[in-house]
Order: sequence, then structure tokens, then C-alpha cells
Amino acid sequence: MIDPTIGSLRVNGANLHYEVRGQGPLLLLISGGAGGAASFDGIADDLAAEYTVAAYDPRGMSRSTLDDPEAEQRVAEHADDALRIMDLLSPREPARVFGSSSGAIAALHLLTAHPERVERLVAHEPPLVEVLPDAPEHRALIARVQETFRSEGLMPAMAVFAAGMKKDGDTTEPKAEVKLPPQAAARAERTMANLPYFVGRIVPSFMSYAPDIHRLEALSDRFVLACGQDSRGELPYRPAAFLAEHLGTELLHFPGGHTGLTTHPAEFGELLRKAFRA
Repeated sequence: MIDPTIGSLRVNGANLHYEVRGQGPLLLLISGGAGGAASFDGIADDLAAEYTVAAYDPRGMSRSTLDDPEAEQRVAEHADDALRIMDLLSPREPARVFGSSSGAIAALHLLTAHPERVERLVAHEPPLVEVLPDAPEHRALIARVQETFRSEGLMPAMAVFAAGMKKDGDTTEPKAEVKLPPQAAARAERTMANLPYFVGRIVPSFMSYAPDIHRLEALSDRFVLACGQDSRGELPYRPAAFLAEHLGTELLHFPGGHTGLTTHPAEFGELLRKAFRA
């Protein structure tokens, strides 16, 4: 494993922890959920043979600390954080960007706000539920998650959230967990520590975000919408599929489900490399 160069960047209201590997054109990786830079440990080394690979802990996650831990989170500010890292590491050249889940929402906002800074974007399962015809149902889900979090605590709220993510009509018990690679298993403790912030601050802000569809139409040749092969029918799959159909663009399928980056790192990284060469 390549030892990354570690850095800290001061941004508005936060200090961002970032990691850099390799050399070449900049490839910025933006994590989703309760993950951070470590989410990409399984793919970063291979990508670093071709790119300067930068990953970071989003503000409020893991080692990226907030001045005010209770501050409300905004997609635009998270996108600006990504821009600041790009300006630091590749001030003169646009970067390739990969975002997953909530990180894909930040990445899409970055593209629409600063298209001159993004060479190409791959957005994996951004939960942009506001684009869906049944958006009011998902607003109600987010409200239930928040109320459950306030009244009953984290794990009951996570159970409500997980149930809302499942396939339509899926009443089966959860499948046995996929055995994770050792590195991923070692990250579980840090991820758990991030969950209250994720549920209380990221979920309500990011899942209520409505993208600028007209801007995305104008920039549709600059980004690829992607989903997990095993995610069909699940809520995080649907917005990307809906947008790809609306925009008349290809929907790229990666191995695994919403967390295919963790469960299938080698195959995921290879397909991501191909997507940026296309």
C-alpha cells in the first residue's frame, strides 16, 4: 500500500483532512455516507499509477473538524470544500472527479457551479430524491428519520432510514452481510462514530437538495451517472436512473450495490479507470 501524503486545509468553518497519492492529472474522490478518505483505500493505490489521487474527509467527518459541531450543513458549502482542494492541488488544470452517494450530490453541484474546473465527473448513486415523481414520500421518510433520531436515538433512526432505502415491496429480512476486506472492517469504528452527524446533519440537507436540471442538461457530456448492479429498485438507484433517462445519457453499472466501492474494490476501481478514459 502506498503511504499517502497527508495534509490539512483551512476552509470556511472547518479544517479538512486530505490525502494524496501518485502523480499525473488530478483525480478527486468525494466519499458519501459516514465515510471519508479511508473509503477509497481499496482503489486509491491502483488509480495512483495514472493520476494524482486526492481524497478527503468531508467537513464534520472523522478527521475534518468543524468550528461549530452544531452547524447546519449545505451542499453548496461541501462542494466549495471540494473546489478548494482542487485549487490547492491542481490550480491551473481541471480535475476528474468521482463522488459516491452524498459525495456525488456535492460533486454534481460542483460541476454545475464551476464547470470549468471539472474535466469529467462520475456520480455514483446520488440520492437526489427531489427529482423523482414520488418526492413527497421521500420527504416524509426524511422527516420520520429525524423525528425518530430525536425521540428514540441513533439506531432506531438508522433502522427507519435503512427500511426506506430498500426495494419497493421488499419485505424480506436483510441478507447476510458481505465479508469485508480487512481494511474496510478496520474502518467500521470510525464510521460508527460519524453516524450521528450523518443522520442529523447530512441526510436532511443532502436529500432535500434539488439539482439544477437545466444546467445538468447543458453539461450532460461532462458527467456519467452510475449505479450498482445489485441496487436496482432501491431508493439510491432510482434518481440516477431517472436522470439518465431524462437526459438521454448512459447509466453505467458498477459491481455490487450502493457500497460496491467497499465490497468489490478491484473491479470497481478498474471500471472507474475505464470511465475516465472514455
